[in-house]
Amino acid sequence: MTTTETGATADPVHLGDSDSSIMTKVKEITGEIPQKEITVEDLRRRMREPVKSLVEAGRVVAVQEDQDGRRSARISLQDGQLYLHPLLRQPTPAHAHTIQESDVVGVLDPSCTLAFLDLGWAGSTRGRVTIRLTPDTPLARQFVLLCTGQRGHTYRNTKLLEVGYKGQPGECVVGGDYESNDGKGGAPLLPDLQGQYRQSGQAGAVWSWCWPLGGPTSAQFTITTRDHRGGRQWSRVFGDVVSGLDVVRAAVNHSDITEVTVVDCGVVLPL
Repeated sequence: MTTTETGATADPVHLGDSDSSIMTKVKEITGEIPQKEITVEDLRRRMREPVKSLVEAGRVVAVQEDQDGRRSARISLQDGQLYLHPLLRQPTPAHAHTIQESDVVGVLDPSCTLAFLDLGWAGSTRGRVTIRLTPDTPLARQFVLLCTGQRGHTYRNTKLLEVGYKGQPGECVVGGDYESNDGKGGAPLLPDLQGQYRQSGQAGAVWSWCWPLGGPTSAQFTITTRDHRGGRQWSRVFGDVVSGLDVVRAAVNHSDITEVTVVDCGVVLPL
């Protein structure tokens, strides 16, 4: 039985093990597993070792190379579900196992992608909001781009901007100005945002208030927190909150909505 520097015991090395398996165990114990590239199939085995331990330790990252160098995105595991966080210009963790960002986002189903926003205020993260983006529309695809950072911009560290109809039917909150963070920016990432959009008056609807669509604030989003009455509906709906609506409602009731921040964002990996 061996003991690591932290005092934890590791699996014993058996005399019957091959030389290669013994070296693998030693490297796992000492943290000297070299950086290597993994595949989507490796991620599908997320609940098996060693993939599970690597993901939980933050040692699996998606990477993207461009003219300015490498960006990386964390992949996390929570309650058996894999999450892809936004690409950031940051050092790749030591001994990280990498996977191409394009391979990871390639597993997403454009007709029903799950995205998430982690909201925080008063110095702490308050909860995760999960949004199902359906059907496949330009606004939904743009939302994914801004949750993953594939085009360089992301909703991470953006503020919620204002509350509409506070305390009334149709109450909603606006966010998503990745440019100036004051409600005046948020230019579209796609050249044409026109499409076949749903209408909804229900709490949890995610939609675009921008008019005309394609204007300089077209990347901003709106989340309805109270049902409309009298059959009134919002247009250009491109998603629905499937969990965490209580977090959005708590944010709406915060004394200053601009103190509420998207502290993290990303997509759920359907693996």
